[in-house]
Amino acid sequence: MQVDGLLPYLKDHRDELVRQLREGKYKPNPVRRVEIPKEEKGKVRKLGIPTVVDRMIQQAIAQELTPIYEEQFSENSYGFRPGRSAQDALAKCREYVNEGYVYAISMDLQAYFDTVNHSKLIEVLSRTIKDGRVISLIHKYLNAGVMEDGGFHATSEGVPQGGPLSPLCGNVMLNELDKELERRGHKFVRYADDCMILCKSRKSAERTLKHIIPFITEKLYLKVDLEKTTVSHISKVKYLGYGFYRNKGRCRMRVHPKSIKKMKNHLRELTVRGNKWSNPEREEKLRRYATGWINYYRYADMKSLMETTDEWLRHRIRAVYWK
Repeated sequence: MQVDGLLPYLKDHRDELVRQLREGKYKPNPVRRVEIPKEEKGKVRKLGIPTVVDRMIQQAIAQELTPIYEEQFSENSYGFRPGRSAQDALAKCREYVNEGYVYAISMDLQAYFDTVNHSKLIEVLSRTIKDGRVISLIHKYLNAGVMEDGGFHATSEGVPQGGPLSPLCGNVMLNELDKELERRGHKFVRYADDCMILCKSRKSAERTLKHIIPFITEKLYLKVDLEKTTVSHISKVKYLGYGFYRNKGRCRMRVHPKSIKKMKNHLRELTVRGNKWSNPEREEKLRRYATGWINYYRYADMKSLMETTDEWLRHRIRAVYWK
């Protein structure tokens, strides 16, 4: 069923759907697997797209639960929360660096959304949600399975990315980590599963990492990628696409070199001679991408970058037009 078929469906099946939900008899459908490429070559992000009806039900649950959990969530959590953004998270990072917290633990939770422990998540949810029907329905969504390559695959762990409930459940679980970090008095910023803990010395950061890993693995049953989890000076850190540096004793931000490389690769794709776009179509795609990119990196010092990129891009566009 497509989105435009939802209203006619509800006109015919609304009462039965409501009855099943109230009686706890509704059975969600498996999600549809969609894979999108990640920045790392050869790796993909696995999404689980719910049916239109399940998306509607999940959205209704999320809308009711979000205001309740917003009162519980940490001030240092910024991802997938109303009125908060990546730029807010970066501003908080800059604030901590200006206070002298210049060593960062860049925490990498291995395949976080794919490895969330269902029992632990349900336990955490049950502390707040007292209606057993809601808990049962969320549990059914977690266990609904996935359709992939024409076959059904069971899901015994993980929260499928792609549905309205996924961001909320992800934040509910990692709020446990937030509370533990706050209890220990640490400075940190979290955007979804991108967590950075800031300390005043390398030794303190290494000690903090050593002590927080057991909590993550033994209490939350999550996996820390030890190869990708690093302790480094803030000037070596890439967080949410940004890099950091100090100028006249104050923290400033720039576009990280890896983000610049990714941007140029995308612009190359948009200006390659081999595609079939008309010049107006190409111009519109470039305009949309550039507008979104500049808006996202608006906190970065990038005057020089913009000048050199503009010259580089104009050269590529001329080459396309004069082919």
